[in-house]
Amino acid sequence: MPLRDGKIVMWDMAGQALETARVRGAKYADVRVMHLRQRDLTTKNGQVGTLAQSESIGLGIRVLAGGAWGFASTDRLTREGVSACAGRAVAIAKASAIAKRKEVVMAAEEAYVDSWQSPFRKDPFEIPLETQLALLLAADAEMRRVKGVTLTETDLQFRKIDSWFASSIGSRIHQRKMMSGCGIVATSFQGDEIQKRSYPNSFGGQHSLQGYELVESLELLKHAPRVAEEAVALHSAAQCPQKTGTLILGGSQLGLQIHESVGHPIELDRVLGEEANFAGTSFLTLDKLNKLRYGSEIVNVVADARLEHGPGLGSFAYDDEGVPAQCTDIIKGGEFRGYLSNRETAHLVGLARSSGTMRTESWNRLPIIRMTNISLLPGTWRSDDLIADTDDAILMETNRSWSIDDRRYQFQFSTEMGWEIKGGKKARMLKNPSYSGITTEFWNSCDAICDEREWVLWGTPNCGKGQPMQTMGTGHGASPARFRNIRIGAAFSES
Repeated sequence: MPLRDGKIVMWDMAGQALETARVRGAKYADVRVMHLRQRDLTTKNGQVGTLAQSESIGLGIRVLAGGAWGFASTDRLTREGVSACAGRAVAIAKASAIAKRKEVVMAAEEAYVDSWQSPFRKDPFEIPLETQLALLLAADAEMRRVKGVTLTETDLQFRKIDSWFASSIGSRIHQRKMMSGCGIVATSFQGDEIQKRSYPNSFGGQHSLQGYELVESLELLKHAPRVAEEAVALHSAAQCPQKTGTLILGGSQLGLQIHESVGHPIELDRVLGEEANFAGTSFLTLDKLNKLRYGSEIVNVVADARLEHGPGLGSFAYDDEGVPAQCTDIIKGGEFRGYLSNRETAHLVGLARSSGTMRTESWNRLPIIRMTNISLLPGTWRSDDLIADTDDAILMETNRSWSIDDRRYQFQFSTEMGWEIKGGKKARMLKNPSYSGITTEFWNSCDAICDEREWVLWGTPNCGKGQPMQTMGTGHGASPARFRNIRIGAAFSES
């Protein structure tokens, strides 16, 4: 497919880059040509906030020469530009080799020739901006009808990414991913207190590897009045009590808990000290593999990039090293079983091949180890039965803020809303709920997990890692779960 008149086609560019790298002395090379399109729409208090559409196309090449890595990228997609980029990558690798501490050792991988597209029914880029904006303005108006609402916000976000991957071992892989997301937020200011409610999740809503059908399925207009009413009602709610007791977490909050206290610490580059940006080390040192009791016996967590796991933001057919999507046990029966690895680090934990987790934000960034879909597998409970089985607890829903140390060991989370559980029934609404703990103690306190009927694969579109920073999407499957002996308190309050 030609880019523009006089430009070479995608595979020709990739092949030229690989050949230039070989001639210049690279022992291995892989190249990604990427075409990224994005559309963002937001409203605030009935006014258009963001209305943006952009695209970017370029090439990034990674080479191994002299036992060290080199990387370069360009958006000058001519023969001269591509050759210069590949030559620069080799020069960087050879310069790096002078100061290398050890030779790069890569796990073996087969060559693949394949083409894959994530399934979707409605291309959001084919739907007029006016139609999408009208939906947001209508949802915004519905929230503003509720007396006491101070601020209303809505958003839509779409991404379409085409990637052509080629490597010197013979892989040629084209992938197309379509990602969609949306959400609404109502905020109420009264006196010196701020309360807010979000749907279907906070921090941008729900995001998934789907088309516009995701937006339609979430029925923003239907939920807008409830969201606004709850934001106002929270001002009259009782303050969450401070105590040590039983906690029930809603699925979306549990998804973020998984992200912060399981997903990040299992990234092997963080464990090895090769990546420490954004609070980036880990308590999961190599001696803990297959020896640490991470959680209770009912806690089973997997890293699963396969589409059959669900249309998560961490789903794909191949990672950005050309390694097929896989399912890896992270916690099995409560025992710590696995890390997120790449071809370079796999041998350090006794693996014969990478677990397939290398991803890059764009053509001008190196691929790094990233979370795929890190999910807590369903249990056996229905939520109604779980509540009926609980005599005294606090149910917390929808994240509001969080903090966790750089080893991912001690944490504190607050949520938008809480409910008191008394005598097996949901009682009064609570405001400003929070909880805190230590990662392994928290997961070992889990004694009930709801079943697959309430399991949702939540999308986190804004996970930051690396320097320069890369923002990627991850998926986290979870259903509501119960935890015992948790420190519970009130955030955003003077008491």
